[in-house]
Amino acid sequence: MRRLRRSEAMRRLVRETHLEPSGMVLPLFVCPGEGVKREIVSMPGNFQMSVDEIVKECETVHGLGLGAVILFGIPASKDEEATGGYDADGIVQRGVRAIKRAVPGLLVITDVCNCEYTSHGHCGKIVDGDVDNDATLEWLTASAVSHAQAGADVVAPSDMMDGRVAAIRKSLDENGFAQIPILSYAAKFASAFYGPFREAAESAPQFGDRRSYQMDPANGREAMREIELDLEEGADMILIKPAMPYLDLIRQARDRFDVPVGAYQVSGEFSMIMAAARNGWIDQERAMVESLTCIKRAGASIVLTYFAKDMAKLLG
Repeated sequence: MRRLRRSEAMRRLVRETHLEPSGMVLPLFVCPGEGVKREIVSMPGNFQMSVDEIVKECETVHGLGLGAVILFGIPASKDEEATGGYDADGIVQRGVRAIKRAVPGLLVITDVCNCEYTSHGHCGKIVDGDVDNDATLEWLTASAVSHAQAGADVVAPSDMMDGRVAAIRKSLDENGFAQIPILSYAAKFASAFYGPFREAAESAPQFGDRRSYQMDPANGREAMREIELDLEEGADMILIKPAMPYLDLIRQARDRFDVPVGAYQVSGEFSMIMAAARNGWIDQERAMVESLTCIKRAGASIVLTYFAKDMAKLLG
């Protein structure tokens, strides 16, 4: 077996899994103001950025050949009704319009959820101390339509409410957006790896947790059922989140479903690599490449990752 490992040229020739910038999506956090580029302490090299700075970042991203960006919004104010999420002049909506004017060729995905916009930090409407599934669907459909009206190319519901894909598909179609695809966070787990993101998006829940609507990390068969249901409801692409702790489920999804399979290398995965590298415990570049390669090897055709820019530069 070692005959095919003797040199980098030989290894490159027989390599089974290849990384391409076009298969990577960079998450971005858009906030109010002008000239704002505020580094996220727990996620070195990532920033909360105002719309003008986001546009500059997207021009760079497009030049690197990345597949897309996905926008997360940080509103100026929050309330119990998540009104900033579906306001036609909301922060994500403004960001989308500005990006599409400046970089029309860049694919823009929008995260459709409520946790960034609610004063309590949960992903839906609170009724009797819990998130009400069906009441929350109204917020999600309004957000998805407002994103499409702003020019989003793809909407990506990440809330984990039951029936939200069907509701969003119906609403998009009725409002003249039948061409807009849905990238569903079909299997999103109640993970410990989201911590840095909650700093970035200012979305930590003010009470309780999200385990009544996000998935139990122990349940793989349930994840396949969630994916199946979302596809039946009209999802065009599916996403598994987080990525590395759930490589087995990425592989199962790839083998079972003939749609594009995405995986989100989440903030905690990124931050662990960065922290270890900054302490001199691992090689940052090799860890980045290895982690992304194994996610692709498991079967993901799309990878959301905070390493997207660095990886694209490395690939040249």
